[in-house]
Amino acid sequence: MRAEYLRVGGTLAFVEQHGEPDAPPVLCLHTAGQSGVQWRHTAPALAARGYRVVVPDLPGHGRSEPAPGGPVTDLGDYAAWCLDLVAHLGLERPAVVGCSIGGKIALDVAVRAPDRLAGVVAMAADAHTGGRPSVRGLRRELSDVAAPSRTDRTHLGTLAVIGRRVPRERAELIATMHRREDPAVSTSDLLGWATHDLREDLSRITCPAHLVVGDDDLWLDVERTRRAAAGIPGARCTVLEGIGHYPMEEIADFDAVLDGWLRELAPAREAS
Repeated sequence: MRAEYLRVGGTLAFVEQHGEPDAPPVLCLHTAGQSGVQWRHTAPALAARGYRVVVPDLPGHGRSEPAPGGPVTDLGDYAAWCLDLVAHLGLERPAVVGCSIGGKIALDVAVRAPDRLAGVVAMAADAHTGGRPSVRGLRRELSDVAAPSRTDRTHLGTLAVIGRRVPRERAELIATMHRREDPAVSTSDLLGWATHDLREDLSRITCPAHLVVGDDDLWLDVERTRRAAAGIPGARCTVLEGIGHYPMEEIADFDAVLDGWLRELAPAREAS
């Protein structure tokens, strides 16, 4: 594993890289308020399967410096930043894999530069959330981010969207790790999540795309995700039984699952 700070998009960002430099690149994006630590099990195991895995902390998250303008409420800004990172690292036709806001960012990257990607795997994401969560409520929460109960709400909220197949001990670990988030950043992320709308842009995604949703994910509507996939030419949609909002953390040996999905993108790319 190589970890370094890179100046990308006007900010100093912490980026991990796993695997050989000439291996097929995969860019892995984390969820709202979290960091690349969510990929701590998957990244090295996926690299052992023959990929170059790039895991950034988005601006303002984890060990990265804040975005130049402070917490980001437009996921399109993160998408532009990801393309800057791809250019900075010289990644040739990477696959982009993201979860939650990371999944929406992956779709946005594919809208902006489909010819520069091998494909996208967007987990726990759709084109538009339909007003969930409440934007008004999130804006009110920005004035309450320092409340001592915030970490408890993060812990309990995480447990609520973890799937029924996940052992309790693993679910508790995921929720405990998620307590580390910066409330101002995570609330701003969720404002971006609630307002970001790609419905009119999905047909511009011409690279292979795979949307994934857990049927225990209380944040997502499975049918809305299916409709988003139907709006992308040739896209596939997978519903994970008993899994919630964080497949890469909930599923043991997720690297094997993701490897299968990435291999399925390659024939689709060759056929297009």
